[in-house]
Parts: sequence; C-alpha cells; structure tokens
Amino acid sequence: MDDLQPILLVEDNELNREMLVRRLSRAGMEVIIAADGREALDKMIEEQPTLVLMDMNLPVLDGWSACREARKDERIKHIPIIALTAHAMEADRLNALEAGCDDYATKPVDFPGLLIKIEKLTQS
Repeated sequence: MDDLQPILLVEDNELNREMLVRRLSRAGMEVIIAADGREALDKMIEEQPTLVLMDMNLPVLDGWSACREARKDERIKHIPIIALTAHAMEADRLNALEAGCDDYATKPVDFPGLLIKIEKLTQS
C-alpha cells in the first residue's frame, strides 16, 4: 500500500475511530478523519483520499446522504467508499450500494476482511 494518498475514516464514535485509526496505521496506512458527513465531503474535496471508510449513522449529514452527494460531485465521485455500519441486514447492504458505496462492512469490523476490501478497491 505504498505511495497511496491517505484514506479518510468518517466515524463519529471516538472509541471506534481511535481503534480503527490505530489498526489502519499499523497496517501502513495514513489516516485522516472526519466526524460527520458534511466534514467528510469537505475533506474528500480538500484531501482527495485514496478511499473513504464511511460510517452510515452520522450527525449533521448521514453517510447515505454524504455518499449520494459525493457521487454527484465531479471532484470526488471517483473516490471509492466502503460503508461501515452496525446494520447487517441484506437490505442495509443494498441501501449502501444504492447510495453510491463501492463495498460494505458491518460493525464490529472484521479487520482482516476490511483490509482485503481496501486493497481490492485501491489497486490500480
């Protein structure tokens, strides 16, 4: 995963955010963070991350809305997004994909599985 731009982690829960930043950093990734969907869109435009890990239940602007907005914005619509959510039903996965997410991971996060999804979406 060398020479990649940072990934953006969008997570409002401080404990989840700290745990994921720690584990992603140990896996060799640079991580930038946002705590809500509006901040996520701003950071996507400013930072142009390689990939976004998007919690779907966020304050200010939820993850579904943030994904839909990102897909309409020419500056950021190319950035892959993985939905992170505690909602594990098939309909939730389909809703995330319909909102513009490229993949989907449930919480608690299966970290080895998440790394595989990240690698798949960031390979050129």
